[in-house]
Amino acid sequence: METRVALIGIVIENYESAEKLNSILHSYGEYVIGRMGIPYREKGINLISLAVDAPQAVISALAGKLGMLPGVSSKTIYAHSAGEKG
Repeated sequence: METRVALIGIVIENYESAEKLNSILHSYGEYVIGRMGIPYREKGINLISLAVDAPQAVISALAGKLGMLPGVSSKTIYAHSAGEKG
């Protein structure tokens, strides 16, 4: 199955959603290339950058589940397909 490389930016404003978010990310662990979390204590938020390599449907499902959590926002950007320029 063809996969895509994507970066999912996640902003957590409700710390109570963190446990569920981590559970979701764990269940998609086979697709995760890397993850970087940054606590921004001055603003009371956490930022996560998640790199994934997965089928389009899996990325969409993951982003959808994250976006449904209270106080969590996410946005996905995709790398160009292999062979594409610009």
